[in-house]
Amino acid sequence: MPIKTYRPITPTLRFQTSLDNSDITTNEPYKPLLTTRKRTGGRRNTGDLTIRHQGGGHKQKIRLIDFKRDKFGVPGKVATIEYDPNRSSRIALINYADGEKRYIIQPVGLKLGQQIMSGPDADILTGNALPLKAIPAGTTVHNIELKPGKGAQMARSAGASAQLVAKEGDWALLKLPSGETRRVLVECMATVGQVGNTDHENVSIGKAGRNRWKGIRPANRGVSMNPVDHPHGGGEGKTSGGRHPVTPWGQPTRGYKTRNNKRTDAFIVSRRGKK
Repeated sequence: MPIKTYRPITPTLRFQTSLDNSDITTNEPYKPLLTTRKRTGGRRNTGDLTIRHQGGGHKQKIRLIDFKRDKFGVPGKVATIEYDPNRSSRIALINYADGEKRYIIQPVGLKLGQQIMSGPDADILTGNALPLKAIPAGTTVHNIELKPGKGAQMARSAGASAQLVAKEGDWALLKLPSGETRRVLVECMATVGQVGNTDHENVSIGKAGRNRWKGIRPANRGVSMNPVDHPHGGGEGKTSGGRHPVTPWGQPTRGYKTRNNKRTDAFIVSRRGKK
């Protein structure tokens, strides 16, 4: 999908770009699949700030997405392609033959009126969801479960996809978007294809106000603070910090491994490489 640029009639429009929304077929979401979104402003139940730089932003309604794809054997038809303010990808409203409607993540190539299917007997076509044991090796997939029946947890954002490298007994080997190769049970569901809206990563925000619409508040540099507020703070005149970059709490921010989940170490065949 093409990227739109603007004539620089204001300073911010000189660098601002946005996505062409010609693929979106309706501006009205399906109301039974909407729910309210609770705003936290980065604060927990005691009222103290636990996530910085959050607050404000435009009102949003949550679209209930079908990440389980458990309507096996029931054909569905793409009724609309819609914008979702809560994710980078587009969503598609599916009208199933039994009368039910559900939202799914729109993969690349899924068009209005196209038929999709879930289940082990579905064809290997874009938008169809199958257990990994029914998908041939080498296939590009997204919306991948980590536990059978839990719902998709991996490869869900715009442009994301994983490759089914091989199958060994009860396990499938998947190469993830990060470069990591991981073992997943062959009973887990995955959807064929790559998540759509692949140009999302090429959009230039262009102005600070656009981040405020998204609920992202300003972030001060550590070197502009006082020593009491940040390890990089203080000094006479403008300084560059005087140490390797760290967080306000002293944790290194470049190359420092923070992973601490030994429970799932056995499922990782090879770690993600440096980008």
